[in-house]
Amino acid sequence: MTETTIGIGGAAESTDMVLNIGPQHPSTHGVLRLRIVLDGERVRHAEPVIGYMHRGAEKLFEARDYRQIIMLANRHDWLSAFSNELGVVMAVERMLGMEVPERAVWTRTLLAELNRVLNHLMFLGSYPLELGGITPVFHAFREREELQAVMEEVSGGRMHYMFNRVGGLKEDVPAGWSGRVRDAVASVRSRMDVHENLVLGNEIFRGRTRDVGVLSAGAVHAYGVSGPIARASGVDFDLRRDEPYLAYGELQDTLKVVTRTEGDCLARFECLLEQTLNALDLADACLDRMAELAPGPVNQRLPKVLKAPEGHTYAWTENPLGVNGYYLVSKGEKTPYRLKLRSASFNNIQALTELLPGTLVADMVAILGSLFFVVGDIDK
Repeated sequence: MTETTIGIGGAAESTDMVLNIGPQHPSTHGVLRLRIVLDGERVRHAEPVIGYMHRGAEKLFEARDYRQIIMLANRHDWLSAFSNELGVVMAVERMLGMEVPERAVWTRTLLAELNRVLNHLMFLGSYPLELGGITPVFHAFREREELQAVMEEVSGGRMHYMFNRVGGLKEDVPAGWSGRVRDAVASVRSRMDVHENLVLGNEIFRGRTRDVGVLSAGAVHAYGVSGPIARASGVDFDLRRDEPYLAYGELQDTLKVVTRTEGDCLARFECLLEQTLNALDLADACLDRMAELAPGPVNQRLPKVLKAPEGHTYAWTENPLGVNGYYLVSKGEKTPYRLKLRSASFNNIQALTELLPGTLVADMVAILGSLFFVVGDIDK
């Protein structure tokens, strides 16, 4: 005789619960959905569901000429607009076999590093906010405003700079601008210890992030994770050093690739903070070099209708959030036949399927925030 007990109220305790975080949720950085299977307080399975912000940028590239696609390309990661447009123009310049004037090369490098600082400051402020600390975000935005002022002065834009052009830059920098940049960089650097003392020195923050969300180096390689998140897991790779572009080949003495071996949330935050400090040093080095340059052009004269020769090329850059790749295919027309965008956040977010299972629900937000992604960069 088989005995079966049914109808006991607590039977649900052994049943998995499916929980949707997002797509509209304060914990998801934007329009991202996480489908999580829970066993009590512990995550058993996690699946990022993306695409809620998909704009079809790659398809739109095919219907716009090489000047117009710059505007489309700088918006997917709205915190790294200058770096986004830089990768596109580098791919087109490579197809054309075009040499960019030296003054434009150094100015691009300077603006790329300032853009890196702006990107990182946003996460240095918002990550503690997600863990319950509101003060750091006010400090981060004060520093951002100082740098935003000089970026806006040179380009006319606060977020989407549209300052790159195929062959160089839109125009030369204003008179006295370099001095104002130097003052802004010094001012920001003098107050960066706030994040060291206020955040990293906080025992609650360290308790919430140490040994939480550990990402192994093997998983980094398997998922194609890059940027500060990969380097926090001991993967020592940075395109600025390993395949130098722009003026990075001449900045190797200043460039410092920050790595950690722990691979946890705390290590990712530490990498981001140290990388911000190094970007400020690189900006100073670029200003020193630009002061030595003789006056000259910052762009190449282009035909009224720009056509890339038939063929294909791949350009990649070390964006603030990781490696961005641009695969350009041309049929000799004024529009790309195909432009495939490899964005850093798209690959990085996949690691959540590896990181979240086995962790507590209480640690989910700490892990999610430590991946430092932009949802538009995932969906494109």
